[in-house]
Amino acid sequence: MPAHRSGLSASTALPRLSRAEIDRAELQLSGKVVRTPVIRSDQLDALCGARLWLKAENLQRGGSFKFRGALLAIEALAAAGSHGVIAQSTGNHAIAIAIAAHEYGLPTLIVLPSDAPPSKVRRIREACAQVVFAGTMLAERVAAVEELRELRGYDVVDPYENPHVVAGQGTATAELLAQAAAEDVCLDTVVVPIGGGSALAGSCLAVAGHRATVVGAEPEAVPAFTAALQAGEPVTVGARPTIADGLRPDRIGALPFSIAARSAVQVLTVTEEAIADALRAALLRARLLVEPAAATALAGALEYAAGPGRGTDIGVLLSGGNVEPSLVAALLAETSDNVPRPRAS
Repeated sequence: MPAHRSGLSASTALPRLSRAEIDRAELQLSGKVVRTPVIRSDQLDALCGARLWLKAENLQRGGSFKFRGALLAIEALAAAGSHGVIAQSTGNHAIAIAIAAHEYGLPTLIVLPSDAPPSKVRRIREACAQVVFAGTMLAERVAAVEELRELRGYDVVDPYENPHVVAGQGTATAELLAQAAAEDVCLDTVVVPIGGGSALAGSCLAVAGHRATVVGAEPEAVPAFTAALQAGEPVTVGARPTIADGLRPDRIGALPFSIAARSAVQVLTVTEEAIADALRAALLRARLLVEPAAATALAGALEYAAGPGRGTDIGVLLSGGNVEPSLVAALLAETSDNVPRPRAS
């Protein structure tokens, strides 16, 4: 793929991506990203009545799977002679871009929501990126990015519309499928969290040629993909507060939607209570510290597995582990049983 130097405008034709882009991305990223382990938990398996294969991307460089797509995009821009990079994000894409751009010596501007978690802001600044705050809505961040792009002449690495980003994110699911296959297991399902849609789109591409179906899990408070499916196109939703700060985009990306809409994707909306329960379960039952966005995928998997005929082997993309310590402490103190309670299907 050529270097992608900006986000997609309304008049830009959407690139047509396939499994071939995932294969190329895997080759390019080999040795540059962590091949994160797949964790099994007898306790979680017993809880949901299926075998869960937990892809621990909380152990990835930068603390999330976002580093995969960020590195791929930054490498392309650096090779094309970029003078600097701008990215907007609710946190993890920004961290990943800041780290990758710093490695290539590219000046970096990051646009964050005004209420971004302090620990994520700190990690971005530690990578020598300049941080700009712009409201709390996706449209406000996008507008700030465009203003800065015109002012600085830097290249934009959009977290949802950049094809390198989508292909890079898909390598996490590709690895998960291969790691399960190494145990003579063909996954029935892969559950991924949905924010702006790069994980969802990448997973849809990665499962091509496999029997696995993709299930997306998004916060009930921000049902951007559910609303897009109902409308037949991306729409802006009225987002409510959610502890899953990584899944706050109030509109699914056009490129991810175009990929997911032509795939057999199911979507689950997850309550705040279920997200909190799943975060506790990951820590106390699987010994994995994950952020609420990743816990959303686990909550979705627990709910999905409880339904009839859902298969026996379910992969779960635990997308990241950049969580505020104060939030973890509060959630652990909140309840004594720490048992997820999937809703009846």
